[in-house]
Amino acid sequence: MNVHSPMPMARNLRRVARLDIAGGGQVTVDGNYCYVGHMKPPHGTTILDVSDPKNPKVVTELTLPDHQSHTHKVRVAGDVMISNVEQNNRHFVRRGDRIPGAREKLQKSLGRTPSDAEIAQEIGVKPADIAVLETQRQRGYGEGGFKIWDIKDKTKPKLLAHQKTFGFGVHRFDMDARYAYISTEMEGYIGNILVIYDIARPEKPAEVSRWWMPGQHVAGGEKPTWQGYKNRLHHTLRHKDQLWAAVWHAGLRVIDVSDIGKPKTVGTYDYHPPFPEPTHTVLRVPFPVAGRELAVAVDEEHDHVPGQPHAGMWVFDVGDLSNIKPLSMFHVSEMDSPYARAPGRFGAHQFQEHMSDTRLYTSWFGGGLRVVDIAEPTAPKEVGWYIPEPAAGQPSPQSNDVETDSRGLVYLLDRNVGLEILEVTG
Repeated sequence: MNVHSPMPMARNLRRVARLDIAGGGQVTVDGNYCYVGHMKPPHGTTILDVSDPKNPKVVTELTLPDHQSHTHKVRVAGDVMISNVEQNNRHFVRRGDRIPGAREKLQKSLGRTPSDAEIAQEIGVKPADIAVLETQRQRGYGEGGFKIWDIKDKTKPKLLAHQKTFGFGVHRFDMDARYAYISTEMEGYIGNILVIYDIARPEKPAEVSRWWMPGQHVAGGEKPTWQGYKNRLHHTLRHKDQLWAAVWHAGLRVIDVSDIGKPKTVGTYDYHPPFPEPTHTVLRVPFPVAGRELAVAVDEEHDHVPGQPHAGMWVFDVGDLSNIKPLSMFHVSEMDSPYARAPGRFGAHQFQEHMSDTRLYTSWFGGGLRVVDIAEPTAPKEVGWYIPEPAAGQPSPQSNDVETDSRGLVYLLDRNVGLEILEVTG
């Protein structure tokens, strides 16, 4: 798309409805209800009745008691809903853990008590941030984990359990009627690991097993070969007796859970380096395509460095888990959105976490929604797009998550503000 041309901002998709609700991290649809996990407190989880998609109605708005946590992810299985509980502004807040060491280091080198400005420069924040970080460090954080809700009555969700984990708490996760596949920090590990919980009794979730990459279990004597939190579990998606795991700057892993109590790694592929953006989601395609067994992956755009590839989408041949092979990639050119250079992110982020045909509906931040057909796995083809106009006060759309329902409708969630319901027209 030429950004100077009068071409429309959509192809083969059109808007059915838009709601200017608070921005979110995940949208899930189950039957006639849509669930949105919001990005920032005090907004928690919103449940919408979408039986009439032209007139979606808010059924419930769960709010948070303070600004210490956010609950930006949500999944549903039957009458059970799970929302994550994760420290708000977690990466910024954790910089406060470096203050004592920075103060001691500067005290020795300067021969005096360092100023807040000097400490701020040492840990890479603004001077005014030091007081905020110190307050948070003294307060600590102990709410991280996940909440399980009874949603038989969508207008009055009932909290059944708040399962505490550790550290930041829980990020993205998967669930089914029996198990929750939780990505969380746990004591003694560096970075998020997988903890599987049995939720047969949702009021009393029970840990079943853990999985982590060698090097994460520092309390067990392991030593990471990477810096900080670069290699960690983002989340897994289940396919039969396998979990397909995105492990950030370590690429992907395939985990055998035929014995749910003893998860084991049976496949691996890592494309970091040379590709700079972290692996966000890996989905096993549930049917053969062109005679091949496939998986697809999407990376998440972060702080883009000019000259490096934007985050994109991958197609893998996974017929032999001992020899996973990349078949192709799909990228969106900066010429394909007028918001490519606007403030905000531009590259890929997420696709719908299930497939019924060969189309992937992929949220592309400032690139909007891109519909990519992988019927020819070596040559993915874009067959539609939809670029929302920015909400009032926003410099660009930030299409963050996407879901499709059994009616073929598409739900596009903006990171900052707004949920769109779309229909396919071609």
